[in-house]
Amino acid sequence: MPLHAIPGTFRILGASPDGDSIRFYPDDPQAFAKARIGARVNASGGAQLRLDAIDALETHYTPRSAPHPWRQPTHLGNGAAGALLDLLGFAHVERDAHGTVTAADPDRQPGYILTRFADKYGRAVSFAFAGSRDGGTDGPVFLEVPELQGSVNHRLLSAGWVYPTFYSKLFVDLRTELARVAVAAREANSGVWQDDATLSGFTVASREQLQDDVVILPKLFRRLADYLTLDQPSSVDLAGLPAFLAAKDDRVFTLPDGQATGFDNLIRVDGQKVTLTRSPEEIVFLET
Repeated sequence: MPLHAIPGTFRILGASPDGDSIRFYPDDPQAFAKARIGARVNASGGAQLRLDAIDALETHYTPRSAPHPWRQPTHLGNGAAGALLDLLGFAHVERDAHGTVTAADPDRQPGYILTRFADKYGRAVSFAFAGSRDGGTDGPVFLEVPELQGSVNHRLLSAGWVYPTFYSKLFVDLRTELARVAVAAREANSGVWQDDATLSGFTVASREQLQDDVVILPKLFRRLADYLTLDQPSSVDLAGLPAFLAAKDDRVFTLPDGQATGFDNLIRVDGQKVTLTRSPEEIVFLET
């Protein structure tokens, strides 16, 4: 199944782009509707993107039961956001205390996306590119590995700014290439991998420590934040975490064996220590 190539502009003023999400305005305000992509658009036709196959450290994640957002170590979360904007051609970006962009030079940049669906939040799941597309952007296209390598998704992953987080609708050849560069970044101790504790295991001592010091796969961080905010404000007791994860029922299959299982079965909880037992590039989540 081909993707839809959509030209437009990336705009950041008044928004809070992070390392894997940014707002995009198609040149044709009806582009998503014409492509039958259920993106939620504003009055100007702009939509929030979810960059496919990557996950940056959280800069402002608000669990359902929490009154305030949670974050992961800021030097890496903010670093990924800065790297994304740099790759798209933005400079001199200024933000307020809440992370909202108040100034940038320029304040919008031309580019294009390749997409074929939106997630349950109405974000267009996309590969994003600066500039214009060789061969044009008129209608359905097939994304091959050489073009993928020019996407900001691939470039952030290969630099180690983000984790690989694959979903079932990602084409196999693209997933294979993205897994390759993710492994190379980990072996080079680049970016997040220099301090990553996902696979070696980490002890949860406090909520502050989890947010300020522990570098882990953002998907796992979000599940921990969801769980911890169900309890008393200061509690970090993980006794109920396995049952919580099982009830969450994130369905995955593992590579290369293709075993269908739950994300909870890949997470070992030993007292206050948590370990992911499979490398992130070996896990494929089912879209919900």
